[in-house]
Amino acid sequence: MDADDARAVLLREFGAEDGSFLIRLRADLAWDRAAFTRLERAMRAVCADSAGDELLDRRLAEGFYHLATWVGPWTSHPDFPRPSPAEYYDACLERLGDLADWYFRGEHAYVEPHTWPEL
Repeated sequence: MDADDARAVLLREFGAEDGSFLIRLRADLAWDRAAFTRLERAMRAVCADSAGDELLDRRLAEGFYHLATWVGPWTSHPDFPRPSPAEYYDACLERLGDLADWYFRGEHAYVEPHTWPEL
């Protein structure tokens, strides 16, 4: 996915448009794996593309922050139908935090060469 496509995906996702991970999570109380994968891949692409940028796009920054700080608490209720196995869910939450950290700092916390495993 190129950077322009990734940004467009993120703006739709962060805007909670129909079919987005956020709207499925918030309105339908459903963890949509395909939507999460689309979101996470777009986040990685934008992080890689913007790593050297001096200024960040506020719309994207707000979305990265929102995901990193809202998804975990929203899905932590015992009655929320979290995806299984638990290791997948935990890895997804960790990934959201890692990607927000990467976006804001301009570099990820892992030693290069680093390969982001698919979730």
